[in-house]
Parts: sequence; C-alpha cells; structure tokens
Amino acid sequence: MAVEKIRIGIIGAGANTRLRHIPGFRALKNVEIVGVVNRTPQSTARVAQEYGIPQQFSDWRQLVESPDIDAVMIGAWPNLHCGATVAALESGKHVLCEARMSRNLGEARQMLEASKARPELVAQIVPSPYGLACGPAVSQLLSSHYLGTLREVIVIGADDQFWDYSKPLHWRQDEKISGKNVLSLGILHETLMRWVPPIKKLYAQGTVVEETRPVPEESRMANCTVPDNLQVVAQFENNIRGIYHMSGVAMFGPGKQIHLYGSRGTIRIYFGERERVMIGHSGEAAMHEATIPDDMLGRWRVEEEFIGAIRGTESVKLNDFATAVKSMEFVEAVAVSRAEDRSVTLPL
Repeated sequence: MAVEKIRIGIIGAGANTRLRHIPGFRALKNVEIVGVVNRTPQSTARVAQEYGIPQQFSDWRQLVESPDIDAVMIGAWPNLHCGATVAALESGKHVLCEARMSRNLGEARQMLEASKARPELVAQIVPSPYGLACGPAVSQLLSSHYLGTLREVIVIGADDQFWDYSKPLHWRQDEKISGKNVLSLGILHETLMRWVPPIKKLYAQGTVVEETRPVPEESRMANCTVPDNLQVVAQFENNIRGIYHMSGVAMFGPGKQIHLYGSRGTIRIYFGERERVMIGHSGEAAMHEATIPDDMLGRWRVEEEFIGAIRGTESVKLNDFATAVKSMEFVEAVAVSRAEDRSVTLPL
C-alpha cells in the first residue's frame, strides 16, 4: 500500500534546523519540505534556494494556515514557540517544536492545553540530544542495580561560552527572547530525568557576572537579563540529593557532565564530541570507561519518530508535550527560587 506524502513547513531555519531537522526529514520516504519562513525575506530566500524548498512565506501565520502543509517544524527562538504552536494546532497541523518548549511554564501549559484540544494531531518537542547515544547503556546499568541505592546526583554545565564580555549580546542572554532557562540547565535536567526520580524541593542562586554586552547593529550596549552563573541544590524522591552547577563564564570549565553516586557504584557521563560513560564499582581500584557495543548505542531519530507518530506506526517517546512541561516546571521553580531567595516545592 502506498504511503501518503507528508508535507512539512518550517518556521525558523536556524543552525539546528539546518544541521539536523532538514536532513532528517529529507532522508525519509514520502516526506517533503514544501514551505519555509525565516526572520527576514532575505534569509527565507537563502534557505529556500539552498535546500530547494518551493514555497516562501512572508509571515509564519500564513505558513500555518496554508492548505499545502500537513505538519509544522518550529525552529524559531523560544519567544515564538507558544504562539506558533497554538496557531498551528488550531489550523489542524501536526507540530514538532524545537527545545526549549517555551519561555516559561505558563506558555508551556498553553501549548499542552492546545494539544489536548486536538488529540488527533501529533505534538512533539525536540528532545535533549545529550544522552541519546549512551542512554540505553546507562539505563541498563541502572536497571541491573549497578549503583546499588542512588544517593547523590551532580549535574555540571560549565564552560566559557560567555566569558568574553566584548562579544555581542546573544539571544540566550535576553529573557524576553530566551525565557527563564539558564544556559544548559533545562537540557541537562531533561537528560537526567530519563534516569532518576522527580525533584521534590530545590533552592537556587545565580547572578549575571558580565552585566552588559554590545549590540553592534544598534551601536549600543544592552543588559544581560539571564544569569551566566547558577547553582541549584535539589532533593529528589527517595531522599536522593543533587547539585547543579551552570556557568558560561568558567574559563577552562569542565563542560557538560552528569554524575550518579550510589551505595555500590558510580556512573559519570561526559558529553563532548562523543559521549563517554565512566563506571566504578565497590572493590575496584579505579573507574574505567564502559565499553558500549554498537547495538546498545542510541541515535538521533527525532524526525523519524515524528513522522512515524503521524502515520500511526509509533508513538512519541522523546518528547511529548506532557513530558516537556515537567522540564519547564523545573526551570520555572529554579527561576522563582532564585528571584525570591527561597526554597520551592515541586510540583508547582
């Protein structure tokens, strides 16, 4: 039986869309990218020409209302995620939205309610890429009780991406665009929650180390409104304790890592050009790198899963809207704790 063609429209063809989503869709049979809209007519035209996309739209609302489009991929900045998602769902379009889900929990809940109103449509949030490769192996270690009883969790996302204050203001440093997430907090927390129980309570502190950045196109300086340094102390279910350390101003910082410390063993995951899993068990003299066989390695299959869910051959596992809202709830709780200098209990 012939498979019906699925026509994709793209809102925001940024770096990740060009790197992952466009190639991902083009690799699938009977899937065609038929329309695109970017921030400017010039950038829209460049993307359309580069990837042979036949339709160019001057406004994202025109794209979501087009009868020539079945599904929408939203790769724009977070300030557009809620509005574009809700409009697309109301127009009868399936939605794949880039992470983070939205700027804040209120917007995320609006998106979830819009998806519940159209349950026949697929609504998916692009998952954190961290842990996709090593995830099956880590899950197997945990299910085999390699750690014994999990006691402590450490999440690190510390580097020098914003150390040079002479560089222009990045959109991730503007809360009006980026929202309440700080650095890699949300994306690493999402990865962690694939392996550990939910958080019950947290306390957060943070600051903006470099308060202003240049905006060259406007010949002015602007305030950074998102912290470039953050610490969170967390209490998980089962009395597990955790620490998050996020920094964008850590010269020679350790990068992105997740540590799991148990009563019988330790697992440390390092995210870099390749994911490395270091393990150590009671009775061993030192930790060593786990050998992960090829058939245990996970892979990026976001577009494949999205299209499969539309066709009814599979369901969305990474991530449906309900799962993504839980990550946004954590980000919101951290923002409340930091702003009000108090502990916050979850769920909100």
